[in-house]
Amino acid sequence: MGLFLLWFLFGFGIIIQVVYLLVIFGRTAFFKTPKTKPNSGEEEPVTVMVAAHNEFKNLKTLIPKLFEQDYSKYDVMIINDRSTDRTKRLIEEMMAIYPRLRSVTIKYTPDHVTAKKYALTLGIKVAKNDVILLTDADCIPASDQWIRKMTQPIREKNKTFSIGYSGYEQAKGFLNKWIQFETLQTALYYVSFGLWKSPFMGVGRNLCYRRSFFMEVKAFKDLWHIEGGDDDLFVNKYATGKNSSLVLDPEANTWSKPKENWKEYRIQKKRHLHAGKYYRGEDKRKIGFYTISHALFWIGSLGLLIYFGIERNWEHFLLVFGIILVRSLLLLGIFSSASKKINGSKIPANILINDFLYLGYFWILGSVSHQAKNIQWK
Repeated sequence: MGLFLLWFLFGFGIIIQVVYLLVIFGRTAFFKTPKTKPNSGEEEPVTVMVAAHNEFKNLKTLIPKLFEQDYSKYDVMIINDRSTDRTKRLIEEMMAIYPRLRSVTIKYTPDHVTAKKYALTLGIKVAKNDVILLTDADCIPASDQWIRKMTQPIREKNKTFSIGYSGYEQAKGFLNKWIQFETLQTALYYVSFGLWKSPFMGVGRNLCYRRSFFMEVKAFKDLWHIEGGDDDLFVNKYATGKNSSLVLDPEANTWSKPKENWKEYRIQKKRHLHAGKYYRGEDKRKIGFYTISHALFWIGSLGLLIYFGIERNWEHFLLVFGIILVRSLLLLGIFSSASKKINGSKIPANILINDFLYLGYFWILGSVSHQAKNIQWK
């Protein structure tokens, strides 16, 4: 009975894994960028918006980069959210250099709302333009075409949401290699399903929507009490296959500074994973089917290898090992191709090791985050 159960777990797991890798993630891996003709009409104005809390150092780098964009009509709005460092003075100095730089200062946050949602709401309310392009203070656009390409679906295709990718800068060390893998894994979920016209999340480091829509749905109504989720939960609630578009172009990406120690990373991911509990049921299943099959595959395969090793049944041992090897090669191929399509770079290092470690990461940290109550932005 025990052997049958192991074979069942292993077989069910590998079937679902292959479906996800080839059919769903393959949508990203085999994606072909459609040829688009440049719009000869007048460019619609855009407001780039950044909510910042004590981000003096990052804003000093970001603001000049934002004004290097190859786009004729845009302004930049920095929301100074209760900063106690030199953020306010920096913004004033930068406004003298860049006339299209604007600012809103948040002095306090009401008790019944969460900080970043409140800051973004006030900033969006006073924005001059209807097209809002969001990013974070620690992000840098990948190219001077960022504004043009991220806003194109909204300006030219009448979409409500334009969902982009934001990666993390590469650095030395195992933590950074893990961050690169986990970021790519997450992107494969929302990019692939987005390309299947079934979007369920986006990242606030690279997200675009219309101000008029934001005001129409009354901002973050029903989401105020949740810390985080100003990006993925907002997209999860309102994005559809008809009103949304995925922008899969390395020139439309942004790059963020990664966490440099495990404590900061754990706090960040705890916030991200906590928001997932509020996804729609069907969207939870999109992630759940893969993670469950991933767990069943590894539990079943390791159990069978141990059993056949003890029994010295080398024929079946090699069969199981061969299936693991084939699945590993498939994983490498899909992730490698997807990485090039998403961010224009090669596959993250240690991907097979990290794929195995993902088993503990999702089920342990995910469970802790699901039950957490002390979630904060900054």
